[in-house]
Amino acid sequence: MADAIQSAGAADIAGHEFLAFKLGSEEYGIDILKVQEIRGYEAVTRIANAPEFIKGVINLRGIIIPVVDMRIKFKLGEPVYDQFTVVIILNINGRVVGMVVDSVSDVTTLTPDQVKPAPEMGTAFSTEYMIGLGTIDERMLILVDINKLMSSPEMGLIEKLAA
Repeated sequence: MADAIQSAGAADIAGHEFLAFKLGSEEYGIDILKVQEIRGYEAVTRIANAPEFIKGVINLRGIIIPVVDMRIKFKLGEPVYDQFTVVIILNINGRVVGMVVDSVSDVTTLTPDQVKPAPEMGTAFSTEYMIGLGTIDERMLILVDINKLMSSPEMGLIEKLAA
């Protein structure tokens, strides 16, 4: 039954456009409709007693937004901030959040044949936040339910979304 549910989910996301980004050596994809903009990494203002993965806040045209470093959150080693480091500005149900990643590559549309259900495996985060795997020739995108991830209690950034 779980496979049927995951297969149905994979079919639902096929045809959507995904922004591909890298964290460490893995490539991830998120729904492009959640992306507000992409910015180069700039210094953030640290917030006292915030979890380590919350880098701080930035002033985005008058709106103060939290910035999360996904490399720290997923324990992918010491993050390096270079010319490729970017902040993906997400709009999750009206709440704006920044997400630091190693780099972004492209936006791709996946056909139903290119989307596979997420297997149970040891990844940097719970498969609960995976909606499938996108395969494009030799590339594999780990498709992330960014709404679910950012609104999870462990992130603590956004109140739980209405079902």
